[in-house]
Amino acid sequence: MTHVDSPNSTIASPLVERVRHELKRRVLTVTAIQRLTPGMLRIRFGGEDLSDFVSLGADDHVKIFIPTASGEIERRDYTPRQYDNASRCLVIDFAVHDAGPATRWALDARVGDTLEIGGPRGSAIISKRVKRFLLIGDETALPAIGRRIEEAGSDHRITSIVAVSDLDDRQTFETAADLTMLWACRPLDQASDPAALLALLKTVELQPETLLWIAAEASVMRALRDYMVNERGHPLEWTKTSGYWAMGKADAHE
Repeated sequence: MTHVDSPNSTIASPLVERVRHELKRRVLTVTAIQRLTPGMLRIRFGGEDLSDFVSLGADDHVKIFIPTASGEIERRDYTPRQYDNASRCLVIDFAVHDAGPATRWALDARVGDTLEIGGPRGSAIISKRVKRFLLIGDETALPAIGRRIEEAGSDHRITSIVAVSDLDDRQTFETAADLTMLWACRPLDQASDPAALLALLKTVELQPETLLWIAAEASVMRALRDYMVNERGHPLEWTKTSGYWAMGKADAHE
């Protein structure tokens, strides 16, 4: 079940429609595992619990529940990279450079293993009148960026700037959109330094009515947002940002 927030609900931008979903836990089974790049693992899940799964936004997230050796449950947010209700299939991409519990689970996963997920709690649907996007992120944002690119129509123009730790971690996407992809290569231990992304961002010219979307380490996101809004005057109503993680903090989101 989904419903649109009332006119009195908090809406981040007139360009974004907030849709809430019935919150439900699902138990899924691993059906396939693919190493997309050295730093990205794609895991395909199946199960009847996906019959009513809903994800309407490219940057939605589900909560995955990971049992630990101590018996505690770790919770992490991940993007539904692809899903299909008819075939009962959900795809999640795991960036595997770090050594957290979700990474360890993904690296150890085998076909037939089960995983419990919750959500998405809701979706942020971008207005159809938005035809131009500037997407900026790091490895953790690649699933959302890839989904946005692949779901875009032929009337969309997209520029993406993505930071990866190795050129072999670059991905390609099939899309009908007019796409320009820029890659910033920097060591993983510099993932909280905005310099590599900022250098490329300064070379990009923005057309009016371009939706700026940034998702990365929290301090990087703030630095890029401040540059675009304060120095280049990009309108806040055309800006959507998220700190997907924070250096030195577990399960942090901003």
